Amino acid sequence: MINSREIEILDFLENQPGSSSKEIYDNLKTDISYATVKRSLAQLLSEKLLVVKGQGKGSKYFVSSAFKLLQSIDIDKYYQKEIDERIIKADFNFEVFEILAENIVLNTNELLKLTSLQNQFTKNISQLSEVEYKKELERLTIDLSWKSSQIEGNTYSLLETERLLKEKETAAGKSKEEAIMLLNHKEAIDFIVENTNYLIPFSVPKIEDIHSILIKDLGIDKNLRKRRVGISGTNYRPLDNEFQIMEALHKTCEIINKKENVFEKALLTLVLISYIQPFMDGNKRTARIVSNAILMNYKYCPISFRTVDSVDYKKAMLLFYEQNNISRFKEIFINQFEFAVNTYF
Repeated sequence: MINSREIEILDFLENQPGSSSKEIYDNLKTDISYATVKRSLAQLLSEKLLVVKGQGKGSKYFVSSAFKLLQSIDIDKYYQKEIDERIIKADFNFEVFEILAENIVLNTNELLKLTSLQNQFTKNISQLSEVEYKKELERLTIDLSWKSSQIEGNTYSLLETERLLKEKETAAGKSKEEAIMLLNHKEAIDFIVENTNYLIPFSVPKIEDIHSILIKDLGIDKNLRKRRVGISGTNYRPLDNEFQIMEALHKTCEIINKKENVFEKALLTLVLISYIQPFMDGNKRTARIVSNAILMNYKYCPISFRTVDSVDYKKAMLLFYEQNNISRFKEIFINQFEFAVNTYF
């Protein structure tokens, strides 16, 4: 976790790229020694938030691409500006794959917290009978199906969702499509549970398989997009060429397969499938279920997203679309993993 002194250095270098350590020291408002500045620079370099060019007294410091990816952004302030006022990365940025491949997305403290929670989950399920485990998984499946559908505009309540998934009882005044969306979620999760290690290794056809289950009987094309799709609330334009979409999906799979940390695998899958928008519809649903499939394939606790606010989820996602910044979505992922471990099993 970077401290206020390091944040000040990063802020300065954003405005004065290519500054020397002496120039940084001379311009800091915080009263610290030159040796402390050097230690801070070394720490930021080790975390890949800075890059240095030159050697010795000729060393010049620059904010790295990883800093743009990870820097904390005041999301309320960001969205005070209307769509057309925001300065954004309007087109799909293929460079994001290189940035994600070369950098660790979760910092040490975040990984320690997540690992501790996973250890607690492992301990919890070791004390459950098979019947108890299945009961808890059913509870999470209902919550995940409800919330994932609600984020997409589904109006079923949680109680109505439970009745539908357990008793096949549809809710009065709701559309047939809403019920199908929820039932498809359950079918996709059941498929994951029944097919252990299905996503190992990760591949494009496997993403397409999950998407096909989620959009079944909804009149949605199961194939990759061949034309542009618009996203409400942003001027970001996803790829509109099916060959580039396929290339982006292959790059995503390559990154996920190479990442060693399971949490990073799941988080990046969640974000990148949504960013690519490979299908005409059902992209974020697919991202949430595939991300959970990765967690479950490695015997990690799945995430229901039950307590995340739908608007907050969309704002965090749009922040990645527009700025390729993952900071807010990391918070959601970590908080929801903590909620899942403390609530289920």
